[in-house]
Amino acid sequence: MIWVTRARPVIDRIACPWLVLRFVDRSAQFLFLPPDSVLSTARAVGGIAFDIPGGRYEHDGDLCTFDVLIRELGLAGDPALVRLAEIVRAADTDRLADTPQAAGLLALSFGLRERHERDAAQLEAGLAIYDALYAWCQSDRGERHNWQARS
Repeated sequence: MIWVTRARPVIDRIACPWLVLRFVDRSAQFLFLPPDSVLSTARAVGGIAFDIPGGRYEHDGDLCTFDVLIRELGLAGDPALVRLAEIVRAADTDRLADTPQAAGLLALSFGLRERHERDAAQLEAGLAIYDALYAWCQSDRGERHNWQARS
């Protein structure tokens, strides 16, 4: 399966490949292209355009593409994915106040973009971030780091 989206991915365009690779198709391939060639390339290679207007999967109202994929792929029964989607949505739609983790995800996403020139390397590094966030969402322990300095 070939998935096609815009180059220089952040947030949704890293979260969606993570979801596909972890829950749908471990051998999926991802092409990151200039926006004006995404739809035509997807048609030419028989791929799936995502996170772009006119793509098979894109934002739907207040939902980001990650939300839409979870819904369309029948994965909404996983509470940890639903929780992760709240974080992704808040970061991707600039509603950082919706969940406290959103600002951190936004910062990490832009940091990955700065650190990696190649989109494939950026995706590879981003997968570890989403693996960790998903594990945190699964734990649901409400942990806090409350270390206090001694006076």
